[in-house]
Amino acid sequence: MTRLHLDQAQIDRARDSARRIARSVFEQMKPFTTTTVERATLRLLGIDGVDENMVPLPNRLVSHLQEQDLLQHGAAPIVVGAMIERGCTAQQVAEAVADGKLTMRRHKGEEAIRAATEAEARKMCEHIARQRARRDSEIKSVGESRRPWLYLIVATGNIHEDVIQARAAAEQGADVIAVIRSTGQSLLDYVPHGATTEGFGGTYATQENFRLMRAALDEAGARVGRYIRLTNYCSGLCMPEIAAMGAMERLDMMLNDSMYGIIFRDINMQRTFIDQFFSRMVNAYAGIIINTGEDNYLTTADACEAAHTVLASQLINEQFAYLSGLKPEQMGLGHAFEINPEMENGFLWEIAHAQLVRQVFPEASLKYMPPTKHMTGNIFRGHIQDALFNVASTLTQQDIHLLGMMTEAIHTPFIQDRFLAVQNAKYVFNTMRDLHAEVEFRRGGQIERRAQSVLSETEQILADIERMGLPQAISKGMFAEISRKPDGGKGLDGVIAKSGDYFNPFPNLMLEGGL
Repeated sequence: MTRLHLDQAQIDRARDSARRIARSVFEQMKPFTTTTVERATLRLLGIDGVDENMVPLPNRLVSHLQEQDLLQHGAAPIVVGAMIERGCTAQQVAEAVADGKLTMRRHKGEEAIRAATEAEARKMCEHIARQRARRDSEIKSVGESRRPWLYLIVATGNIHEDVIQARAAAEQGADVIAVIRSTGQSLLDYVPHGATTEGFGGTYATQENFRLMRAALDEAGARVGRYIRLTNYCSGLCMPEIAAMGAMERLDMMLNDSMYGIIFRDINMQRTFIDQFFSRMVNAYAGIIINTGEDNYLTTADACEAAHTVLASQLINEQFAYLSGLKPEQMGLGHAFEINPEMENGFLWEIAHAQLVRQVFPEASLKYMPPTKHMTGNIFRGHIQDALFNVASTLTQQDIHLLGMMTEAIHTPFIQDRFLAVQNAKYVFNTMRDLHAEVEFRRGGQIERRAQSVLSETEQILADIERMGLPQAISKGMFAEISRKPDGGKGLDGVIAKSGDYFNPFPNLMLEGGL
């Protein structure tokens, strides 16, 4: 691969700063859990369903444990203690609480209960491990496309219509299907239940919807002769719960960023930092590739002026991911082709940014996002912009390629829009397949100098963030030019200080060596 001349010592210094930044936040958050971490834990113990008022049983049970002043000890051992006492399942415990027939309490024999809790948790870990093995088996059986994988979106609001569109997209050439979430779901502090047909701008993320789409893509993959990956959104106030459901239903990718919810959804940063650790731990164990959201920074900030904030955030996201057990190949670090097309030599800067990210993260499954901010509704110009994006992607060897749509900024894409996007990308990827091995970046040229400049700015901003701490950096609006306060945002009331005897079995089972 053609390479830019970059200072590896400078990259190492930037990465070391990011490591210390992430570790500092991790240590600050370690004494806390959240209501949604505990709800995710209950789901992993097998609790599902809703009460007569359609309130999810994990929510009912966690609220009950809060009322009884028990949640700080960890939901899992309290529930398993009740299971042992009553000789029933976790689901039956939740149903009894919801029916008002059981009041939870702590049980004696802490060591025995912890052992029993771990045994119960191990059952779900074994199920998730089987799902991961099945993914590997399916890929071995039907094969998969060469990278970059073509990533397409469906967003009808109706899961059954989504299935139809997803099958069509797979037949057209898509390798990854992303089911866009219903508008505002990230701000719901519960997960809707069952198959849904009335989303707004997308379809609700539910376990049943995951199951239906996974089955449909398995069928489509067998028909077209390649494994089709499924993506959803593991973000918002229910981040850990969605990770748990995705792991159970064999999703392949999850949008899962450490700071997106804070910056773009005004979710409390303490809540987000705690939730992202647990959710990524589950994704890591399930073999799921996470997609981070740095591309969003360039929708609110200038793509040239803010390029270094993208790389800085990617380095921080990488270090948070390592803490949760994710491997480099599971890190779909995000970036985007978003420079104003009126800028002279803008394509050179796009190449510089994409190649810089590729070299800083050589093993990561990079996710490259198409032009959106500067799409005008002129579909012919838009198609050319997307073609240039496709060239940048194959030249710099990106991994996950979200297809640009010429009708971006006009309407939700029609099937024919997706077809043209697939054909555009396939043509460019095929005709330029080995271009990266045939060209060289001029030593000291404009592309190299631009990449070196962004790297230097990245090193500096990470050093500044390390000095002040990540919460303060976010407060100052250093990412995406949006400011959030540590004690502000939604969900702070869901942050719970752990007691000295707090216990959750899943980190010990899912993380190598535990916490």
